Amino acid sequence: MVQFLRKGRMEASSSIPRHLCHLNLLFMLISRAHMLLHSIALVFLIHYRASFFFSETQNHQIPTSIWSLVFAAELVLAFIWALNQAARWKTVTRKVFPERLPEDEKLPAIDVFVCTADPTKEPTVDVMNTVLSAMALDYPPEKIHVYLSDDGSSPVTLFGMREAYAFAMWWLPFCRKYGLKTRCPKAYFGAPEEEENGEYASEKQKIRDKYELFKERVNKFRDQNLGDPSINGRSHSPVIGVIRANSQDDEGQTGQLAMPLLVYVSREKRPSYPHHFKAGALNVLLRVSGVMSNSPYILGLDCDMYSNDPSSARQAMCFHLDPKISPSLAFVQFPQIFRNISENDIYDSKLRSVFWVCWHGMDGLQGPLLSGTCYYLKREALYGKLVQDGTYDPMDLKAVFGGSNEFIKRLQQMKRPYENRGTDCWETSMVLREAEDLASCRYEDSTKWGKEVGFMYFSVVEDYFTSFTLHCKGWASVYLNPPRPQFLGTGTTNLNDLLVQGTRWSSGLIEVGLSRFCPLIYGLSTKISILEALAYAELSLFPLYFIPAWCFGVIPQLCLLHGIPLYPKVLSPYFLVFLFIFLSSTSKQVYEIIWSGHSLHTWVNERRHWMIKSVTCHMYGSMDAIMKKIGLREASFLPTNKVDDDEQTKLYEMGLFDFQAPAMFLIPLVGIVILNMFALVGGVTRALLVGYWEEIVVQTFLSIFILSVSYPIIEGMFLRKDKGSVPPRITVFSAIGVVAVLAFWNIFVSV
Repeated sequence: MVQFLRKGRMEASSSIPRHLCHLNLLFMLISRAHMLLHSIALVFLIHYRASFFFSETQNHQIPTSIWSLVFAAELVLAFIWALNQAARWKTVTRKVFPERLPEDEKLPAIDVFVCTADPTKEPTVDVMNTVLSAMALDYPPEKIHVYLSDDGSSPVTLFGMREAYAFAMWWLPFCRKYGLKTRCPKAYFGAPEEEENGEYASEKQKIRDKYELFKERVNKFRDQNLGDPSINGRSHSPVIGVIRANSQDDEGQTGQLAMPLLVYVSREKRPSYPHHFKAGALNVLLRVSGVMSNSPYILGLDCDMYSNDPSSARQAMCFHLDPKISPSLAFVQFPQIFRNISENDIYDSKLRSVFWVCWHGMDGLQGPLLSGTCYYLKREALYGKLVQDGTYDPMDLKAVFGGSNEFIKRLQQMKRPYENRGTDCWETSMVLREAEDLASCRYEDSTKWGKEVGFMYFSVVEDYFTSFTLHCKGWASVYLNPPRPQFLGTGTTNLNDLLVQGTRWSSGLIEVGLSRFCPLIYGLSTKISILEALAYAELSLFPLYFIPAWCFGVIPQLCLLHGIPLYPKVLSPYFLVFLFIFLSSTSKQVYEIIWSGHSLHTWVNERRHWMIKSVTCHMYGSMDAIMKKIGLREASFLPTNKVDDDEQTKLYEMGLFDFQAPAMFLIPLVGIVILNMFALVGGVTRALLVGYWEEIVVQTFLSIFILSVSYPIIEGMFLRKDKGSVPPRITVFSAIGVVAVLAFWNIFVSV
């Protein structure tokens, strides 16, 4: 009778949907109406520009080359805008019901991948907090296996893992006993204190003391060993270590406590072998975990992105265990949300347009792309056609995956139910030796790793390119953005890190966009949907925004100084076309900002950073990609600094830009501001003397608009004297550059 009732409950739960998809109808209708009206206006704009070349009454005051440059910039802007609309065609949101999942013994196992590279930029205690939060997921602990990739091969990181495991033996039982929602120790103990009494309060204080001791021991070891010259992060042998309790006391204090597997992985690196940055580290984790735990699903986390809600695994399994969508589902993506972003968000670090609009829109197509972190990925999706088709010929598998017999054996078990795979014990010395061989830099020679299987190597934005290839093969993905953030990380809060990160992203994306893998060419010949390919194309080509940004920031202003009109008169019907395009794009962006729950101040920040990033990191990233393509330089990868700087943090909290950045970033920004100041003063003065206001209204407004969104730069140049202000030498060099441009322009116009 009991078995009959249990079977009945299982059948009932399996028939009830574990997730729902809601179509945002109003947003979709408004977006499509905007697409139609804006497209019509763009047609009129193109007609206005093109008719100049065929008009018999052509204004000879306007050089054809200048008109052509402005026209080209407007075409680039219109083209990227058109691609951008694909992600707004069908926007959806999702809801899950993890309580409808089967019992714990039927849940699949999960391998957690965490990558760190430099303990000087990624504080060890913070990295260990991410590890601890992953170990404490609300999931059967015997089905959680956490792997940390240490690309710096630092003894500080290894020591931190041992200390973290010892602390976890106290922390995990405490989390489970009291059902804690916040299971990252740093976030839990850093939350505002509430009045607490009884057993919970005393146990909390006991755990707090152990956490403080854990931090003290790790930081002390870090201070003593961080500058060790014998440690070479660029050349070292592979190290694989299963982390155990530090002492018998630790082993005995929790009795029969089930603990997740914790593994330290430092792959071999040699200067003569390409290591492929983060993608290479992830592929090593994929192979090492393949012979140790071989879980069917993978949680990918950045080292600073801790689990903020222990139920994320169960929420993801609502999709992965759905028999209707699971066969074609590659991954479930959660948003990146940052805990250290101020309400003002002066650096636009929330990436609102990506995580609150674009990813929801791609979810209505074939799914969002991998965001580098916060995803639950099906292992099988990375293994390619041979494994997915059930081809078990060892020679074929070795030609693709390499010569490890143990790894090939696990590949042959992929199609079996997880509980029947018969994996060997991960503790054996044979498995550990095999894992070290899989982590060697020579293992991938003459294999398809990074080309056909695993995380892809073609671009430094391995997340973008890997998910693009998965979608091209017919896989789908889903995006889940629940009310409580499932993961919280550290966003960039200074201008230098923002632009360095943006340059790296721009370089990797444009490298794909200008290659044979361009989604507009490669994507449309594969299994990816047309709209999904267009959305990918927009992401890979948006660094080309530097072309219209530089054009609109320089050419109309130079023409304004010399009385050369580039836009229609106020009373011309075409003036209404330009006015409508500006109001249309602005009102649509404001609507999306409000729809996504943000304030109008977000619009100012986004416009400001569109200009800042376009004239700096988008331009440098595009140049970098082109130089790599023609062989003038090699790819590079610099991790973003995660260490808190008190002075930078103070400026950020005050809402002040920190201009402690390289001159290559500051000179273009300051130069454009100075040029627009000259143009506005000179152009208005000339108009007052000559009297041709109707023809320069748009150009005057453009300078006013650029200067208004550039106020932090003006403030940093003239109104601030603190350490984060614009250095006077930058202002002087920029002014000299502007004078040189004006002199050249005078010669060009007079010819």
